[in-house]
Amino acid sequence: MLTSKQRARLRGLANELPVIIQVGKGGVSDNLISQIDTALEARELIKIRLLQNVDEEPEEMARVLANLTQAEVVQTIGKVIVLYRPSKENPGKGGIADL
Repeated sequence: MLTSKQRARLRGLANELPVIIQVGKGGVSDNLISQIDTALEARELIKIRLLQNVDEEPEEMARVLANLTQAEVVQTIGKVIVLYRPSKENPGKGGIADL
């Protein structure tokens, strides 16, 4: 569980990140979870955009994706979700150390 200080630091770091995964009409699939898992392992902090044709609410989708990838929801703004999970192989290699 992230503290409010950690969450604030991650939100600041996420401001500069590009969106690397988009969720479309297909919603949550095994392929999507695999892509998110790979991205979290490589970067630790990622942004996901929900396209307009996604029926689920962003907050609910964020909780589902976080649960399926063992990640933490940093924030949800509009249709953009920010997830964080420390790397299992090399913690801090995504540029996020000392959390």
